[in-house]
Amino acid sequence: MLGFRSIAREFSVYCNIAEKCVGVENKLIRNKVWFPIQSRSLSVHQSQIDYHLTNEEVRRKRSALFDAELKRQQDLIPRIEKIEVQYEGQPENATLYLNKDLSTPFNACQHLGDMLIDRSALALVNDQLWDLNRPLVEDCTLKLLHFHDDKPFHVNRAFWRSCSFLLSAAIERAFKDDIFVEQHSFPAPNVASGSFVADVDIKCNHDWNPTKQEMMVFSSIMHKMAEEDLKFERLVVDKEVAKEMFKHNQYKSNQIPNIAENNGNKVILYRVGDHIDISRGPMVGSSKFLGRRCTIPVAHKIFHNEVPMYRFQGVALPKEMYLNHLAFSILEERASRLNNAGLITTKPISPA
Repeated sequence: MLGFRSIAREFSVYCNIAEKCVGVENKLIRNKVWFPIQSRSLSVHQSQIDYHLTNEEVRRKRSALFDAELKRQQDLIPRIEKIEVQYEGQPENATLYLNKDLSTPFNACQHLGDMLIDRSALALVNDQLWDLNRPLVEDCTLKLLHFHDDKPFHVNRAFWRSCSFLLSAAIERAFKDDIFVEQHSFPAPNVASGSFVADVDIKCNHDWNPTKQEMMVFSSIMHKMAEEDLKFERLVVDKEVAKEMFKHNQYKSNQIPNIAENNGNKVILYRVGDHIDISRGPMVGSSKFLGRRCTIPVAHKIFHNEVPMYRFQGVALPKEMYLNHLAFSILEERASRLNNAGLITTKPISPA
């Protein structure tokens, strides 16, 4: 319960829960999604850009490159070496001997019991935040973090960041193949802001005015991904590999040189399912940590460098974290307000 109270305190920063809680042609959204969307013609902005591949084809190619680079890096491991891992935590401290550069904190969970497999979302390795599926590289101490920790700040931030990542994946999957979706960015996670965010260019200027039912599509896709228990995979690549992976995304292509320059010519990538994006991380271990309380209430119309885009905003609770309907509705209302993170140099306009 201490962890629940801590996360509730973070949410109360922006919503004061304690005080307030005493058909139509499917032109844009994929046919496999249940909700229709008003028809509209494609904008001139899209027609000026020649996209030869669909979003699905780009994801497939990008994921194949991710697999090839992962295999290349694993093949560089000369031989299996053992490392000593000193686990500290419930149900008891333990010493494990795992494989250097291959074994992960999740593999440690598999040795330590089902309870830790189910609840562990993030790790501390030698007191450094560490993804659950990131290989261990040396003798180390290991602590496992979960949402009921007395101080869940870091795991909450990782959850918020992971929600932005899942939202980006859901947006790409929601639109039909003739709508080329380009991910722009998502700002650093800030639970107190009231919403996680994904900024996306869907090549329609600002002609799309989504309805409430249409916005429900995105949370529905996120829930499906949660049910699939997709692990977050981390991979560090050279700048040139990243540029090849994102050659079909003009925004990422422009961002990669600066990211690499400030990170030893390296770029950190994450993959969940077949969706890949750039992020410093860390992420939670799996999509399964997304709870049933997840809403994407709004897509605000914004500009990045004079290019019209949409800022999708959402709010969610981790699984097995519960709020009553009234309390969560306050969070939804707060998440609907424009989140200004990263918009200092851009021009937001009225919400959709």
